[in-house]
Amino acid sequence: MKFIVSSGDLQKALQTVSGVILSSQSRPILENYLFDLDQNQLQITASDGETTLITGLEVKSDDTGRFAVPAKIFQDFVKTYGEQPLTLSVKDNEESSGSLLEILDEKDNFAVALDNAEDYPELSEFDAGQKVVIPAGVLSEALNNTLFATSNDSLRPVMTGVLFQFSESETNFVSTDSHRLVVYKRTDLVAEPMEFIMPKKPLGIFRSILSNSAEDVTIEFSANMAKFTFGKNTWICRLIDGKYPNYSAVIPKENPNILTINRPLLLQAIRRASIMSNKSTNQVRFKLSGNILHLHAEDTEYANKADMQIPCDYNGEDINIGFSSKFLTEMLSVLASDDITIKMSMPTRPGIIEPIDGLEEHEHLLMLSMPVIGM
Repeated sequence: MKFIVSSGDLQKALQTVSGVILSSQSRPILENYLFDLDQNQLQITASDGETTLITGLEVKSDDTGRFAVPAKIFQDFVKTYGEQPLTLSVKDNEESSGSLLEILDEKDNFAVALDNAEDYPELSEFDAGQKVVIPAGVLSEALNNTLFATSNDSLRPVMTGVLFQFSESETNFVSTDSHRLVVYKRTDLVAEPMEFIMPKKPLGIFRSILSNSAEDVTIEFSANMAKFTFGKNTWICRLIDGKYPNYSAVIPKENPNILTINRPLLLQAIRRASIMSNKSTNQVRFKLSGNILHLHAEDTEYANKADMQIPCDYNGEDINIGFSSKFLTEMLSVLASDDITIKMSMPTRPGIIEPIDGLEEHEHLLMLSMPVIGM
């Protein structure tokens, strides 16, 4: 089996699927890329047993066949090339019963020992029950706004993913770690009612691939699996099993105290104040009276303290409420708007952050932060 491939195209293909491969696999065969050659079409597969990523590229060949090549050494090797053709051939290893991948460039010859492609797990039969099509840019934007707020708590697995919630009037993408909540809504994306929870790891890989594309992503899913098809890429992953929390129940309906403020100005102030905050709570306090936000942070153990005044527009009763500077910094950094509102009801209830500008007519973004009680 022999084919000629562009080193640049090969590097891009490997980069597309490499994120799913773990360095310490319980199944050593999964430390390999699986190559499937069908004449001038090459398909490259990577998997961790839960998520499988497949991408395709064109090569020059009249052959067919498959082989499994160790991922790290092969990718590290391909990275050393600029743009040039490489000739890859599978040959018997004269020193053992296995095979070698011989790699020829314009003047040099290299060889990598191959694993047995027959040991690579076959893809599970996928019986899609429902399907939806999403523009790549919309999905990328949804993931940019939600992935950061997912949980890392393996004891609450439903919170370690993003909820995809479709209806005939809108689509919501939701993430929470119980300390904060993000709801990204699209009213221009509608479908028959359905929902599923996607794990964060494959979504993080998808996001980097989707960001610069105008193509559509077709999502098919069953009770426990989802399949994403995008151009020459296919991603199959296991869904998170369980019922997502009733997130709408934690969003306060009445929030009469409304702070309007410049987002970059507030973000800079919180970053500065957080340096002086208690390192276990990361608390910064918002004291609002009139059109001045008094920002206070303190670490009594080391006598560190920050008191700052930031101009704002405030309508409501005087309030003194604490938030986590860590969570606020992450949320404000994700937003692209110049100005935001923070809506509050009382010091023991969550604050709701919403951008004033920077969104299209048919999209809405709500971020909620639980208060940090006490000082």
